[in-house]
Amino acid sequence: MKINIGSFLTKRALLSPDQEGLVCEQVRRTFKELNARANQLAHALSALGVGHGDRVGLLALNEPEYFDLFFGLGKIGAVLVPVNYRLAAPEMSYILNDCGAKVFVLGKEYAETVNSFRREIPAEHLIAIGGATPEWAKSYEALIAKEPAAEPEIVGGDDDTLTILYTSGTTGRPKGAMLTHRNYFWTSVTMQVTLGDCGDTFLVALPLFHIGALAGVPMFVHYGQRAVLLRSFDAKRFLELIQEEKVTGFGSVPQLLMFLKLVPGFDKRMFKTVKIILVYAAPVPVALIQEYAEVGIEIRQLYGLTECTGPATVIDSKHAIPKAGSCGLPFFHSDVRVVRDDGSEVGPEELGEVIMRADNVMKGYLNKPEATAETIVDGWLHTGDMAKRDADGFLYILDRKKDMIISGGENIYPAEIEDAILHHPQVADVGVIGYPDPKWGEAIKAIVVKKPGAALTEAELIEWCRDKIGKFKIPKQVVFADSIPRTPTGKILKRELRQKYN
Repeated sequence: MKINIGSFLTKRALLSPDQEGLVCEQVRRTFKELNARANQLAHALSALGVGHGDRVGLLALNEPEYFDLFFGLGKIGAVLVPVNYRLAAPEMSYILNDCGAKVFVLGKEYAETVNSFRREIPAEHLIAIGGATPEWAKSYEALIAKEPAAEPEIVGGDDDTLTILYTSGTTGRPKGAMLTHRNYFWTSVTMQVTLGDCGDTFLVALPLFHIGALAGVPMFVHYGQRAVLLRSFDAKRFLELIQEEKVTGFGSVPQLLMFLKLVPGFDKRMFKTVKIILVYAAPVPVALIQEYAEVGIEIRQLYGLTECTGPATVIDSKHAIPKAGSCGLPFFHSDVRVVRDDGSEVGPEELGEVIMRADNVMKGYLNKPEATAETIVDGWLHTGDMAKRDADGFLYILDRKKDMIISGGENIYPAEIEDAILHHPQVADVGVIGYPDPKWGEAIKAIVVKKPGAALTEAELIEWCRDKIGKFKIPKQVVFADSIPRTPTGKILKRELRQKYN
């Protein structure tokens, strides 16, 4: 039997037609209604010439249209390319050109941004969701309204690419991870058999351009769960939705849980229907785990990557406190090892690189065969993350892959920021590091060497970055120095920078 994720919605609509599958603000849709819209979308894009293997970009908040596009494109064998709305316009343009997007769908909030680069991208059709439609775009609702709700011909599946998610680039350019129908199927299966019952209603507050949220879309349909979308994060509204919709589970980053505690009147008893919280991106403080455990809520910390369609390891509630700092054991259908440079397995408490093997590991990076060959070796995904295992086999991530910074759950690579800063005419050299921040986990600091005679200020350099990189990547601090420590081959010694400036 061929696995086509789009057809999952067809089957769920047959089995549970009148069951509510999606809630987003005033929108409520049953699985039958979700399937009808996905079919209409499939017919509409087919009429525009979108077919097997073609890419469709999507720049939007957590909109109901994500479900239309994910399953509708899946049915006709096309590819969804979600774009991070926190990026700057040049970064968005690069992604759409790199993937060769044939169609670009945008939310009303981004019309002005898209207008600034729409002539630079290959998209033959631009389609606008909600609000007034720009004169240069088509109306999404008008486009699909005229199409039938009948099932389109199912095309492709298995190892065909279903989505391309762009990860931050270590060389200044992001890489498009190609995730297949089979990848999403196995993520769904391994999450279910490892985590067990997560209840019937899952709240999605993390952005759907992240794999931590997007991987849930086929899972909700596979399991017959109801998804409640929060279009953009608002702590007060998040707590209201927990109670109004009787939410049983949600995904989070540690900072989100901290923000909730700052809402006036916050009480963990508001979470009385919640069974499980899945936390990604950074270690969860033990005090936070204990607080939620006291009211019967299980916090499960996960470790994973875009390149493995989400999950790699997870820790159970029994070990969350005694194994504080650990991200647990491999998911049921995953193999995880910690190895030396020669590929041999390290012993307990010994540092090595995390590698993993599973059917949810990506097909590769789009247009980057060399990067793919370096990352997937003999079927094993080399994460670049340095870790150790204790005597019981529990994994502890100790260092960031290639000096990555995690700020507010976002993966940020210093090379992207360094590249932007080096284009300033008064900058001679730069090194970017993360530093501890109570609100975001980490914030960004740039150590800058000015050219002789330059009179550059911190404020001027920060302003320079604003239209070149996403807001979340802009340095919070700039420190001017006489030199940047480097290896004989020119690599920045980030450890020395951290020791000196943090």
